[in-house]
Amino acid sequence: MTDEKKDEPLSYEQARAELASVVERLETGGTTLEESLALWERGEKLADTCQRWLDGARARIDAVRQDPTP
Repeated sequence: MTDEKKDEPLSYEQARAELASVVERLETGGTTLEESLALWERGEKLADTCQRWLDGARARIDAVRQDPTP
C-alpha cells in the first residue's frame, strides 16, 4: 500500500475485507511475535473503522425513521 493510499479513509467494505485478511493471517500463525502484534493493532484499527461506519449507518436510519416528512 502506498503512503498516499494509506492516508485515504477506507470504506466499510474495504475495512471489513482487510480485517478478515488480518484475522485469517493471525489464525494461520507462522508470524513472529512482532508481526502478530502489528497485525493485532491493525485489526483493532480496522474494527474501529467498521464500527464507526455501522454507527453512522444506524444514526442515519434512526434519523429517517423519526422524520415525519413523507
